[in-house]
Amino acid sequence: MTIIDEQSVDLDSSWPTTLPAGAGIGLRGQHIPEVIQQLPDVPWFEVLADNHLAEGGLIPHQLSAVRSIYPITFHCVGMSIAGVDPLDMKYLQKIKSLAQRYEPAWISDHLCFTQFARHQYHDLLPFPYSEESLLHVSKRIMKIQDFLDRALVVENVSTYLQYRSSTMTEGEFLAALCQRTGCEILLDVNNAYVNEINHGIDAMNFIRSLPSEHIREVHLAGFEDKGDYLIDAHNNRVADPVWQLYEYLLQLHGERPTLIEWDNAIPSFDVLMQEARLAEQKLDASSRMHAGNLYQQTGVGQA
Repeated sequence: MTIIDEQSVDLDSSWPTTLPAGAGIGLRGQHIPEVIQQLPDVPWFEVLADNHLAEGGLIPHQLSAVRSIYPITFHCVGMSIAGVDPLDMKYLQKIKSLAQRYEPAWISDHLCFTQFARHQYHDLLPFPYSEESLLHVSKRIMKIQDFLDRALVVENVSTYLQYRSSTMTEGEFLAALCQRTGCEILLDVNNAYVNEINHGIDAMNFIRSLPSEHIREVHLAGFEDKGDYLIDAHNNRVADPVWQLYEYLLQLHGERPTLIEWDNAIPSFDVLMQEARLAEQKLDASSRMHAGNLYQQTGVGQA
């Protein structure tokens, strides 16, 4: 196996790579007519790219209408970044073609595997965090990035088991992955909290271990409490301890584009807007705090 150079990679791309550090919403099919008709005050939408791979019909026209007004990102579930099956280049070609048409600010997927022996599990399956895995996943990410001609944004996942063979923490693995490949991080705060409850992994330590310069986006979602463990079900409002972790993240790393993610038992769009407004309030408070700290440190703004 070829060892990938340890130094950071600076990918040269003409794609737009910035979004306002505001609270976006995950775009779901039942809300699209309302979005098109009412044009809600949302800074950006995240699109589940896998739901838009089929050609023809009404959906492409709806997405084009949304994209003509709002910035978007693509979120994927089918790259199987950590898998051992060969990368599905037909799938990646569909994602690339979709990106060329709709020009998302960036494309993200999960740090996991979803396929084995050509079987699609429709779940985000964990793998051991080791040097061997790091070399393997780095090589696959580099190939994906070369094919898509852009940096990939990689999300931490919730897990329900751990591997004895892991020799690194998840945070150490992500930091090394960014260093080796130039990829970015989608920091899912709810997943960090789920892993804290399920495995005793300190979520604050995890957030603190991540390189600020590589955190591109943040996800907020709701979990389902099963008593002895939590499931990242995306079927509830953001829980209070997750909001607290989000505030800690903002204090430590600064403001980032933040997404309200809700995939099951999807409520009315107004409920998602309420959650987004809460996130906006915390983003605004963080921005004021950092501005105040800068004033105290530098005296900028003094008469």
